[in-house]
Amino acid sequence: MKILFVCSQGMSSAIAVNALEKEAKAKGVEIEVKAVSTQQFEEEVKNGYDAAMVAPQVRHRFDTLSAQAKEAGVPCEMIQPQAYSPLGGPKLLKQIQALIAK
Repeated sequence: MKILFVCSQGMSSAIAVNALEKEAKAKGVEIEVKAVSTQQFEEEVKNGYDAAMVAPQVRHRFDTLSAQAKEAGVPCEMIQPQAYSPLGGPKLLKQIQALIAK
């Protein structure tokens, strides 16, 4: 599973990325996660991702980011606020798996 995270600078989502990777490893799910800034998203989303996840702090850009993801054929969703934390790995993995399964 190849997942793209987008946040304002591409760094603040590191905590959520780490929680997701830890949960995926515990569940035996192979995952590759990259976090980028909103400025990098439009080009990066074209690189074969299974899903794009938008951080809560850039929700105001969701419509634009979602349209860019849709153009690249990548499903896109807002990260649930309760999943965007050091303990959010299980919720985040379930959210991503459900998005990909749609």
